[in-house]
Order: sequence, then structure tokens, then C-alpha cells
Amino acid sequence: MVRRFLRLAVKIVVALAVLVLALIVLYRWVDPPVTPLMLIRLPAEGRIDRHIVPLSAISPELWHAVIASEDNRFCRHHGIDWGAVNDAVNEYDEQGRLRGASTITMQVARNLFLWPGRGFVRKGIEAGIALTIDALWPKRRVLEVYLNVIEWGDGIYGAETASRAYFRVPAARLSRHEAALMAAVLPNPRRWSPAWPTEYIAGRADAIAGRIPKLDGYYDCLR
Repeated sequence: MVRRFLRLAVKIVVALAVLVLALIVLYRWVDPPVTPLMLIRLPAEGRIDRHIVPLSAISPELWHAVIASEDNRFCRHHGIDWGAVNDAVNEYDEQGRLRGASTITMQVARNLFLWPGRGFVRKGIEAGIALTIDALWPKRRVLEVYLNVIEWGDGIYGAETASRAYFRVPAARLSRHEAALMAAVLPNPRRWSPAWPTEYIAGRADAIAGRIPKLDGYYDCLR
């Protein structure tokens, strides 16, 4: 009985792995229609407000702002920033609290295939998917998918929808200040709003905007 259960479990895991790999290959060219998070939020929010646009239709100011805010080594690593992971593990050993060390690629992996939450098991799966995505997608595609699936408020997903909702302009016309405000709320977009920033968010946005020109050489994979 136990062996039968184990064989079944192995078959399910292998089937899921094959499905994820197939979707990663497909999403290299095809835009993901929906994410698990969107479906999880749908009953409470009652809508999925999202308009998919190519990376060329999103202001480079936003590209730079999210990299400066979320993953300033985006062009340097291969899906995982091992230095940040090591720091997070050391902090966990000292404080017993697991903080985020997610790269943009890891956030794409989580949004496309996983569930919200923390824990080493989910982080391990996320890391494996992120490494696969980085191996199969160019960096521009990783950023493009990220900017089109990321949550930016209640029922608001993607840069184009968020830009129009908060600043009444298409994502292509975002200024550096507006882009920095949008990046500043990403750690908790359901609590903070780019259009009505708290003192903390305004200060965080100023710091992000100031960091952008200092990272000029770190955007080379997007050129």
C-alpha cells in the first residue's frame, strides 16, 4: 500500500514538473492568460483588471525603477542572487525569521506557478523554476512578463492597468517620479497606493529615483 502510494506520488510530481516545463517553454512566446494569485484574489475582489502590453510599450523609467527597487543585480545573476540568499539564510539562523531574497525572475516563477506564502519548500520550488526560466528566456522577456502579471492593487495587475488607474496615462508615458512611486509600493501593493503615497512611500520613491542613474551599467541586458 505504501509503495503504491509512493509510486503514485512520484508520478504526480513528474507530471507536474513536465507540465510546468511545457508552460515555461510556451510562455517564452505566449503571454500567460492568468496566474494563481489572480484566481485566488478573484472571489474577494470580483475582478481581474489587466491589459497586456509589450515591453516596448512600457516606459524604460519603470524598467529601471523596478530593477533598482526589487533586484538591482537582475542583469548579473542567472535567476537567483546567491549573495542575497546567503544573507537571508544567515538572518534566519540569527533571528528565526525568513525574509525575502526574491529576484525578479523568482517573482515571475512564483506568480506564474505557485501560491502566496513563505517557507523553505516553496522557496526551493520557486528557485528551481526561476533557474529554468532564466535558462530558457531572455532577460527582456522575464521583465516583460513580470511587468504584465505583477499585482499593483486590489484587482489591478500589470503596468499598463496600474499606470492608467493611478496616473491616468499609458505605461509608455510614465515619468521617473511616477515609475519610482509604482516601484515603491510593490512590497505591499494592497496596502499602499502610488497615487496617494504615505510619507514612507514618498521617501522610498525618492531613494529609488536617486538609485536609478547609479545603476546605469546594470541595465545592459535590456538594451
